[in-house]
Amino acid sequence: MQKGYFGSSEYNTPVKDKPTICDRLLTDSRLYFTLKYAYIVFRTRSEARRGIYDTKAWSDSSYYIFRFIERTGGRFHISGMENITKSPGPVIFISNHMSTLETMIFPCIIAPHREVTFVVKESLVKHPLFGDVMRSRNPIVVGRKDPRKDLEAVMTGGMELLSKNVSLIIFPQSTRSLEFRPEEFNSLGVKLARKAGVPVVPVAIKTDFWGNGKIIKELGPLDHRKPIYIRFGEPFRVTGSGKEENNRIIEFIQENLEKWTE
Repeated sequence: MQKGYFGSSEYNTPVKDKPTICDRLLTDSRLYFTLKYAYIVFRTRSEARRGIYDTKAWSDSSYYIFRFIERTGGRFHISGMENITKSPGPVIFISNHMSTLETMIFPCIIAPHREVTFVVKESLVKHPLFGDVMRSRNPIVVGRKDPRKDLEAVMTGGMELLSKNVSLIIFPQSTRSLEFRPEEFNSLGVKLARKAGVPVVPVAIKTDFWGNGKIIKELGPLDHRKPIYIRFGEPFRVTGSGKEENNRIIEFIQENLEKWTE
């Protein structure tokens, strides 16, 4: 695997000097962000269509997005990165889902250390802008309409990928939500981990810095008042029915969200 972009288990965006008027006009603006984001979207889409968008290209483009989020005023606080590689074999990362940001940023944090892909909604692999890139990552696709079919897709596809040493990122919520509702956090990831005998790595995120757009959901407003938090928890195995372990993940997410909103 390639060398990671972050040199330790924790990363905090360096405090910037007071921005000049030029900085505010050029970098701390939604227009700057949108143009930079559009550039990387169309470039990676072209690479995916040509069949040259591999894991390194994916993580590099993710880090490019990470860096210009920082340039537009985003302040990252990432912790627990040592837990990404603590288990030797493949793992299942189970996270809450708040915005487009985590989908774009997880690759540069995880992919340099592990082969990894997502469990995604069918609409994403058919998206006119992001579909080519997502399909190139060989994700597991779910419809989010029939829980039984989704379970079958995750179990069948997940077992196959995990057997090939490919880890998975799963968002158990049916859609992105600023408010974390435990009752909407399904147990698909835990069930797969139990069947495959692989560890779970819980992930808590607070990424409401990047809002949803009215026309294009992925191009929403940026709120510079809101820091970006990502924390990877200790890996653990599912030994029982999975209910207790799913509650453990929910509690991990709730505890961190409460701490970050104090």
